[in-house]
Amino acid sequence: MNEVDVLTAFIEEGYQISPEAVDMICSQPNPRSIVRHVLENIDMSVLVIGLEHIGLDGLDPGLDTSLVAEKPLSPVLESTNTFNSTVDTTGFQDQNAKPVISENPVSILSDITDNSTCVGEYMEFIQYFRNRYSKLSEIIRSRINARPIESLVRNRSPGMKGNGDFSEVSVIGMISEIKSTTNGHKIIEIEDPTGIFSVLVRMADKELFEQASHFVLDEVVGFTGALTNDGKLMIVKKIILPDLPNISTKKSGTFGKAVLISDVHVGSTTFLEEQWERFLDFLKGDTDNEALASIAKEVRYIVVAGDLVDGVGIYPGQDAELSILDIYDQYERAAEYFAEIPKHIKIIISPGNHDAVRQAEPQPRLPERIRKYFSDNVIFVGNPAMVDLDGVKIMMYHGRSIDDLVASVPGVSYQDPTKAMVEMMKFRHLSPMYGSRVSIAPEKNDHFVLNQIPDILHCGHVHTVGVEWYKNVLLINSGTWQDQTEFQKRVNVVPTPAQVPVVDLENLRTTILRFDE
Repeated sequence: MNEVDVLTAFIEEGYQISPEAVDMICSQPNPRSIVRHVLENIDMSVLVIGLEHIGLDGLDPGLDTSLVAEKPLSPVLESTNTFNSTVDTTGFQDQNAKPVISENPVSILSDITDNSTCVGEYMEFIQYFRNRYSKLSEIIRSRINARPIESLVRNRSPGMKGNGDFSEVSVIGMISEIKSTTNGHKIIEIEDPTGIFSVLVRMADKELFEQASHFVLDEVVGFTGALTNDGKLMIVKKIILPDLPNISTKKSGTFGKAVLISDVHVGSTTFLEEQWERFLDFLKGDTDNEALASIAKEVRYIVVAGDLVDGVGIYPGQDAELSILDIYDQYERAAEYFAEIPKHIKIIISPGNHDAVRQAEPQPRLPERIRKYFSDNVIFVGNPAMVDLDGVKIMMYHGRSIDDLVASVPGVSYQDPTKAMVEMMKFRHLSPMYGSRVSIAPEKNDHFVLNQIPDILHCGHVHTVGVEWYKNVLLINSGTWQDQTEFQKRVNVVPTPAQVPVVDLENLRTTILRFDE
């Protein structure tokens, strides 16, 4: 690789690089291996790569890793009957693998708990949207040289297109309105802190038009294109999303399994207690199936993405569908269930819209009165929250924004929940639409922006299981422990209950264990 190749490799991944760093890389026997090493290990907050980021320790400069690097593993969905069928244990550790130790570290990387600042004042809404725009536009700005909208509005004049300075421009804005013309084109109104401008995406540009069809309000997007003669409109030639970079990360050194669940709904008449008891028996190794018992020994973590209980007063007429009418009794019963789980397993619980915290997201962790019911191996976090499980970063988000994405984005459905999670990744935001079905508190810091890229995004809420890879991030929706409710029957949502994703923490290979048969 020469200097131009090195520079291009980093620019294409959204980074700038200093001339000194380029010279350092080109001076090595195999620059390609150095480039790959840096891209795999660079912190996502870095915008300009300098000499201090070119760490060569532990890297054999004579090895061209581009020739030997493995592609990321695809998730494997294995429907495994827990009690009366043979378990395919491909992907699980063999008998010679490192045993799971009792110390299973958990670090909380981000959480709204004890950090909420908003009281609902007007200026807080302005600060919230400015913070969102600032974070996401910074990501996009590292990939394009964008002008402030004010400069376009200020220089509007007939014949502007003839001015070479404005023959093609780039802008970054938050989407405030999406309209269709009589010819079927899309006109998108965007705004930044300096002004408002409109861009046009033509039907003839099929790839761009398809991208624009997935836009929702309040997302931050970059556009490059040519201005019309009067300077009042941009004809879009390129769309730049915050999106995840096209880099590969390699997991190594971590072992054991993490079990991902959500939407337990203890206290509901449709809570599947028998299937839940089978799940607890599995975790305790109480099974005649040796393969399952072996898997249970490797479980280090259980991650619960919200709706631990069914709650009280969540929707009209809920009392008729409750087996436990008191909210605190529901949590006491849930604590009794979780107390049966072996104590060496760390349990991380975040809330959902049925839990006893504020409905506005982001939500803090459950209150002390409820937390005290649970054993010491249970850790409570807010929603959303990023946790590090011995080197594997998991973004926990209950997933209520999936309701908005299903209603607004073509191809996104409750039966295929990871399609909504892909949209979250593309826009680096867990809940982009403000003022729709999700109530969002106007915090000074937008906790839904994906500043750090997780290894796993874990959601729930929609009661259907889904597993998918997107740009080396594992997306998992973990289903439910509740049978179909009357509301779900009315809206034709068919849940996939008692199906449990189990993730190998070494390579993120995913297996589904079934407790519904």
